Formats: sequence, structure tokens, C-alpha cells
Amino acid sequence: MASPQPSRMSAPIDQARVRSLFSQPARIQPSDFLRREIAQRMHERLQLVKIVPKQVLDAGCGEGRDLVLLQKTYPAAQILGIDAAPAMATVAGAPVPDTRALNRMLSRLLPAKAGVDILCGDFGNLPFGTNSLDLLWSNLALHWHPQPDRVFAEWRRTLRVDGLLMFSNFGPDTFAELRTAFAALDETPHTLPFVDMHDFGDQLVEAGFSTPVMDMERITVTYDTVDALLTDVRALGGNPLATRRRGLIGRTAWQRVLDAFEAQRRPDGKLGLTFEVIYGHAFRPAPKTTAAGEAIVRFQPRKPQ
Repeated sequence: MASPQPSRMSAPIDQARVRSLFSQPARIQPSDFLRREIAQRMHERLQLVKIVPKQVLDAGCGEGRDLVLLQKTYPAAQILGIDAAPAMATVAGAPVPDTRALNRMLSRLLPAKAGVDILCGDFGNLPFGTNSLDLLWSNLALHWHPQPDRVFAEWRRTLRVDGLLMFSNFGPDTFAELRTAFAALDETPHTLPFVDMHDFGDQLVEAGFSTPVMDMERITVTYDTVDALLTDVRALGGNPLATRRRGLIGRTAWQRVLDAFEAQRRPDGKLGLTFEVIYGHAFRPAPKTTAAGEAIVRFQPRKPQ
């Protein structure tokens, strides 16, 4: 058996730092407007795929807002959420007020396995057996993992044949204005070097997914002040790089950064912040060989004349 290819690190991401950055749900809440918007756009794409899943996983579920959306879409399914930040998993596990009545009704009408269950753990090392899930959903989480190709392989492992992966994440143009402004300070990276859409497509194929579909759009959010812009950047996760700058920034140096932001004001007087949002979906195909390496040949039944 050929040895697996070594994983390619997308960036030197400090995963303990990621968990720390997401350890205070109240600090993350101001940026939830963007996650809600992208979740809705993902859901529109999901509606085009006709599936009836029994087990659904939200990988990197955060506070659990997408779990509500998935439960409403697939009320007969078991909806699972996993997040590496214990505080986020705790919030996600709390009852959502506007779904209590729905949950009570479903508990009377559906099998006990239907409902929502929350786990705290690494979405790149799932505590599920092979062929466990019908749908794996992940909204703006994948870019926080340093080895997305290994994550794709793990996600494929846990999906059943014909199971669907649907995800979103940030692409390379995200925070372009931030990089421009902080270049006035030093050459240290102040944002993640987000992975390109085409690289993700290649990684999906290498991981064994079939017919991956990738698309991208740019969303620009505008702000009146630099402080408001930076508040959202921090709420979206900040800088988890192990190579990030340490120590305080002097007043003169910080003023250079502020001046660089101000120089980017739009004709309408607003400060813009770009988000390149990548959407992807792919299926786990049926195997082409047996465990012993023998080829599997499938015959289509002949249609009656």
C-alpha cells in the first residue's frame, strides 16, 4: 500500500490560540451578522440538492445558530454540532428559546434519535466511525485549521457513500485593507494567508471526493471608524498565527497604521473591509475497489424496450 502524501500546512496556525480567541462568545457576537448572511447563502445552495439525511454534522458549530437552520430543514434528522472551544459548545448546547415548542412537538412525533446533540472536539479528528454521516456542513470554520487537506480526508471518512459535504470559508482577498494598513507597521503577517479556491478544489479531489463544485464571491462591509472595523476583525477570530507579532505597538507606529487606514477611505467616506467567501460542495463517491484492491464493476440494468 502506498504511503499517504505528507500534509501541506496552509499556515502556521496556533490551534490553542484559535480556541482562546473563540473562548468568549460575547466577544464573537458582534460579527455574527456575517455568519448569518453566509449561512443563508449556503442554505440556498443546499436547497438545490435533494437529500434526506439521517445524520447531519455542523463542523465548527460555534454558538449553534446554524444548528437551528439545519434542524428546521431536516426535522427528522439527528443534528450534531462540534466545536473545539468549550465555551462555544456550551452555548450551542443551551436551548434556543424560539425552538423549544418545535422540539417538544418533534419529540412526540419522531424517533428519539431526532434532535440536536453538541460535542466539544476537533472537527479535523472526528469522534465518529466511518460511514456515519449523510451531510457535513461547515460555515466559516475550515480556515482556522492549519492542514485542511487532512480535514477533508477525515470528513470523507465519516461520510456515507453519496453523502454531501457543504462548506464555506474565507479566501485570499479577505482583509486586504487590513494587510495594506498594517504593512505601514512592519512585515509581520497580521492576517491568515487564506487558501485559494482552486487549491481547495484540488484537495477535495485528492481526498477522494467526487465532482467538487467551488464558487466564490466578494462581500464588502463598510464602517465609519477604524475602531469599529477592528472590532469586527477581532470578533471574526483575529490573528491566530504562531508567527504573529508579539509585544505592544508604540503610539507613533500605531498612528502610521491609522493613517494607512484613513488613506483607504472610499468616495462615500466609509472604510471598506473585503471578505472573499469561498463556497464548496462535493459528494463521497462509491468505492472503485474492494478492501483487497479488487476493482468493483457496476452494471446498469437494461431498460425494457
